[in-house]
Amino acid sequence: MDTPRSASPDTAAQARTETATPGQLPIHGLLSYRLSRVANAMSRSAALRYRREFDVSLGEWRTIALLGADAPLTLNRLARLAALDKAQMSRVVAKLSERGLVLREFGAGRTTQLTLTRKGAALYRGLITAANERDRAFLVCLTEQERDALDSALDKLATLARALERAEER
Repeated sequence: MDTPRSASPDTAAQARTETATPGQLPIHGLLSYRLSRVANAMSRSAALRYRREFDVSLGEWRTIALLGADAPLTLNRLARLAALDKAQMSRVVAKLSERGLVLREFGAGRTTQLTLTRKGAALYRGLITAANERDRAFLVCLTEQERDALDSALDKLATLARALERAEER
């Protein structure tokens, strides 16, 4: 519960009741909030494991995983796929390059193609194995019907979210 430390639980509950608009959910009930909380918890546990076992941050893991799955990629494309801005991705790639995990090859014009080095590819294999283990651990609590429903629901929500994002950009 996100209440001020000085407020008692009764006072906080009363404040929520008084400010709630009939027919509207408080933030705790909103789908986007709930999904974000679950995704953040999953990401935090992944970050802890990947840091401990592979000495990479979550951003580095995502970069390595994306390059391992679909290289070569430009910095712009990689940033879009990782949902990071270009400056953030540039810093992540610079660190990985310094560690000998990512190779930058200059292409036509100002484009740079990014790929994993042999060392990066070996790290990718360990990381993707760990990621698949985590994925199975999360999915085991769901029945096959629930997994199918979740896949379908996530696809629908992602499609709608992209459409709403495009509409907001106009």
